[in-house]
Amino acid sequence: MQLLHQFLIYFIYNSCDLHNTYSCTSLKPPTLFSKMLKERRVLSANCCLVFVLCLQLTVRIVSGSLNYEGSGAGSVGTAARVVKKDERTRMVATEFGSISAVDINDGYGRNEYHLQFITMEPNALFLPVLLHADMVFYVHTGSGKLSWTEGDDVDEVSLQKGDVYRLKSGTLFFLHSNVEPERSRFRIIAMFSNPDEQLLGPSVGPYSSITDLVRGFDKPVLQASFQVPEEVIDELTSTTETPAIVHYDQKRKNKFWEEEFIFINALFGIRRLRNQRADNKKKHTETFNIYKEDPDFENCHGWSKVVTKHDLHALHGSQIGVFMVNLSKGSIMGPHWNPSATEVSVVIEGEGMVQVVCPSALTNKECKNSRIRVEEGDVFTVPRFHPMAQTSFNNGSLVFMGFSTASKKNHPQFLAGKASVLQTLDKFILGVSFNVSNTTVGELLAAQKESIILDCTSCAEEQEIVMEEEIEKARREEEERKREEEEARRREEEEKKRQEEEEKRRREEEERKRREEEERKREEEEAARRKEEEEKKRQEEEEKRRREEKERKRREEEERKREEEEAEAARRKEEEEKRRREDEEERKREEEEEAARREEEEKRKQEEEEWKRREEEERKRKEEEEAAAARKRQEEEERKREEEAKRREEEERKREEEEARKREQEEEEERRQQEEEKQRQQEQEEERRREEESRRRQEKEQKRREQEEEQKRQQEEEEQRRQQKEEEKRQQEEQKRKEEEMKEEQRRQEEEQQRQQEEEREEEQRRQEEEKRQQKEQQKRQEERQRKEKEKGRKREEEQRRREEQSEREEEEQRRQEEERGRGEEESEEEMARREEEERMKRQREQEEGGWRWGDLKFNTKSRSQ
Repeated sequence: MQLLHQFLIYFIYNSCDLHNTYSCTSLKPPTLFSKMLKERRVLSANCCLVFVLCLQLTVRIVSGSLNYEGSGAGSVGTAARVVKKDERTRMVATEFGSISAVDINDGYGRNEYHLQFITMEPNALFLPVLLHADMVFYVHTGSGKLSWTEGDDVDEVSLQKGDVYRLKSGTLFFLHSNVEPERSRFRIIAMFSNPDEQLLGPSVGPYSSITDLVRGFDKPVLQASFQVPEEVIDELTSTTETPAIVHYDQKRKNKFWEEEFIFINALFGIRRLRNQRADNKKKHTETFNIYKEDPDFENCHGWSKVVTKHDLHALHGSQIGVFMVNLSKGSIMGPHWNPSATEVSVVIEGEGMVQVVCPSALTNKECKNSRIRVEEGDVFTVPRFHPMAQTSFNNGSLVFMGFSTASKKNHPQFLAGKASVLQTLDKFILGVSFNVSNTTVGELLAAQKESIILDCTSCAEEQEIVMEEEIEKARREEEERKREEEEARRREEEEKKRQEEEEKRRREEEERKRREEEERKREEEEAARRKEEEEKKRQEEEEKRRREEKERKRREEEERKREEEEAEAARRKEEEEKRRREDEEERKREEEEEAARREEEEKRKQEEEEWKRREEEERKRKEEEEAAAARKRQEEEERKREEEAKRREEEERKREEEEARKREQEEEEERRQQEEEKQRQQEQEEERRREEESRRRQEKEQKRREQEEEQKRQQEEEEQRRQQKEEEKRQQEEQKRKEEEMKEEQRRQEEEQQRQQEEEREEEQRRQEEEKRQQKEQQKRQEERQRKEKEKGRKREEEQRRREEQSEREEEEQRRQEEERGRGEEESEEEMARREEEERMKRQREQEEGGWRWGDLKFNTKSRSQ
């Protein structure tokens, strides 16, 4: 293929020199074409094979070696562009004429071409304009005159149907239509280009009116420039705006030329307007008329003509050439491509079909082969290196002219006929390229005896049917795509709705759990608060009882002290009374008795203080017992709280076990779904394998049928050659129809197979995307579960640590309580022994005091008696 690629590149640019006899611009073989006209041979069945294989070569060979510069980067849509007649932009419309424009690109969005269609009624005048770009035009109908400036002169040339001419950028010109007997309109088709801007129409427009250029200046500037009175400038600037096309008044002809001379002379400094006609005869300003010159190529199916700078001197320096093609009924301009220029064509008569093939179909998937139906007035473009074929219908001819983006000699490369590029290639290379035998290649090259313009009966009608089928197919595909998008959107909305419902259920479940948790916490807090209040109330009651008991004991102690004081007071009074009675009798003993009394009083006070001390110790002992009882109650409450905490921990453990069981169930369900998915994939794989085997069987069956059909066709052709000419013609036509039907059926089957394969690929892609999405979701869920398990493990560790700390605190508290209890028991035993010792000593003292008092009393009594 690389060798073929290099050879074709070399051949394309040199084939015109090698086969000058068959080029479009010089094809005039009188012997061959006179023989063809006499015999009027028609295409055999192999001609259809020629046409089909030529189109296949377009994709296989041309796309690999003749790609457009940049390999079609940035191209979009179809390979050709068309603008219908009713889609033109109306620029001027008066009762004396109209101007419409078309802006059309080359299908790649790189070059924009500007065409204008000027229509003038008889005896109408196209007012002077200044060209901003080169103008190449063709006279479609009618006749008239063209006047323009060139240097310091004004030239004039007569125009008629078929004339081609060019005006350079910066030229000032105007047109005048003649009055013909048939009152035909003067129609001009013009293309504007700028060599410095790569054929793009300038941003300021193709031309501007002289009146607009002059009236744009201020009056003082105009007056100083033209050196005319102010009244002239006022009249010039105050008049209403004149349309671009007006009626030409014959009575004002001389006056018009004088005014025009004054105006142009002042504006451009032209001095030789009066000698215009004489100078015009001397100048070589001839136009080129397509209808008066011989065609470059002509046969019974039509003719073609190309106008270049060699034919028209005015085209020197221009990048635009002109061509015209006339196809008779049921004819075709054979498949060909233009290697050096883009073609911008205008249909001037009849209707037909244009088929354009993408040369970069293998590298640019966005470019599409196109079929377009054209009729009178339509404009269509074909980019360079894009193979094309123009076909006329059986009921009428197709005539179109156009502009090519190169004014030099153009050598289109044809695929079929004697001028075919395939004729110069080795048959073995062609056979390898098409994957066919050398015999088939030989039949392919030897069948067609004509060239350039070929017979193709009903080809345009069949292309139109195919185009309509493609349009209908595209419409169905678009509807299917919209339906799929709608279905996808509906599924997406349902999925979104389902997710929203699940999210809503999840939120409701979380809200319910949160409310339950809050209710449980509230109940626990309420129970704790009630328990705390009860404990506080109980403590307050105990405190109240302790205060009452303490108050009672205090009152009893005060009462006892008061009674003791009263008894003591009575006793002292009695003793004093006795002492006073005995004062006189016992003065000598008074001091002794007084001393004894003071000593007794001191002892009594000591006994009272001892008794008070024992009472205080008893009270402290009772308070300590009460405090110990309170601590015991607190320990009991602490124990109950610990039991409640243990109960809650047990409940938490049960909940965790329940969650673990639920997780195990979810994992089991997930494993089950994975197994089902795996089984479904295996079934799908088995189904695809069966479909692939079925498709291969169908392809084998199709190949077998094609081979049988091919053998049958060869037998029929052998039989047809033995019959008469009329029978051979009829059989050839029948065979041609059968082959076309077979190919059409094969094409439909291939399209159906391609569609099925595309649907399978799309389904497989969607399934893979769905599997990826499910895997991502499963991975997210697994990560979420792992995160939750880690969180729960962390909580369990914290809970275990907290329990261990609580256990350590409880053990420490228990040890402390045991130590305190041991110390309390030791202190209680020591206290009890100390109290018993104190009681024993008290009883002993009382006994001693009682004995002393009894002995003293006896001694005193005896002394008094004495």
